[in-house]
Amino acid sequence: MSGVLLPAFGQGGIVNVYGWSDYVDPKVIEDFTKETGIKVAYDADNSDETLEARLQAGKTGYDVVIVSGRVLQRQIAAGLYLRLDKSKLPNGKTLWPEIMARLAVYDPGNQYAVNYMWFTAGLAYNIEKAKELAGGAPADASLAAQAAPLPASLFDSWNILFKPENLKKFSSCGVDVLDSPEDVFAIALQFLRLDPASTRQADLKRAADLLSGIRRDVKKFESSEYADALAKGDICLAVGYSGDSFRARDRAREAENGIEIDYAIPKEGAPILLDNLAILKDAPHVEEAYAFIDFLLRPGIAARNTNFTHLANGVLASVPLIDKTISGNKSIYPSAAVMQRLFAPGNHDPAAQKAIARDWDRIKLGK
Repeated sequence: MSGVLLPAFGQGGIVNVYGWSDYVDPKVIEDFTKETGIKVAYDADNSDETLEARLQAGKTGYDVVIVSGRVLQRQIAAGLYLRLDKSKLPNGKTLWPEIMARLAVYDPGNQYAVNYMWFTAGLAYNIEKAKELAGGAPADASLAAQAAPLPASLFDSWNILFKPENLKKFSSCGVDVLDSPEDVFAIALQFLRLDPASTRQADLKRAADLLSGIRRDVKKFESSEYADALAKGDICLAVGYSGDSFRARDRAREAENGIEIDYAIPKEGAPILLDNLAILKDAPHVEEAYAFIDFLLRPGIAARNTNFTHLANGVLASVPLIDKTISGNKSIYPSAAVMQRLFAPGNHDPAAQKAIARDWDRIKLGK
């Protein structure tokens, strides 16, 4: 195992971690405990809202949290996090400068958090259905009866979503869109060549109008079902996160149902989402928290966690150690040119948040 050995904490040491489910390789946690004597109590959830509510209430007993960029930004402002002592994170030298610069959108100066995993929001689609709609032999008469086929190049463009003549073709086999208003509004703003973090009411109205135009062809706005729906063939297109999209691919292959899923980062640009490691200000086990975070920053450990999650991690030195089918996948580790088109959506001011929430409810109701 590479990296500096951590000090042994003796029997009885513990670190309480709150994060997403299936987000740390269980064998990594076992190895951390074997090396340090620190037990890991990992409490899992999959909701930013639940995390935010719990932490705002205080006295959670958690030490380390895995937290998204937007929530991190809000909770730094609320004074919930410990300013990191970088001398206690020697493996911090392995962090990816470009990713940490993106994290600075939420944590200026990278004072409170380090990146754990990062991913994108893009287009996940059923390859066979996409071929049919792009002009291949249709599987059924209903598809054959539709209008002119889509150019194949559109599968890497938000034109699939925002051009009614394109989305209508996919509506016959099912389209789901993330129920994440700030991410989806950012995508719409970017497509309109506006600032994806714009708070101007006129810009937000244009984005809302664009999204209203797709409502009739969207089956569901949801963030928890589309991976299974893609894997089972219940939908053929989703605006979703890269990690979920590859989980859909793996589930379909495990089921041996003949469905193949692919994922594309549209050429117009897409959100980059950052999940980060931070220590709570009232953490009861601060030294153990530092030890756990530093362990996760070892290149070999970061690589193992990426192999487990199929998500890119924030440790640049880990890339050569990652399974080549993952590190070589340009939808997980994009090229430098594509990286330049990714944007980290910041928090909107209260007035903009209110407008987005109001319009999002209206859009979902089809009003």
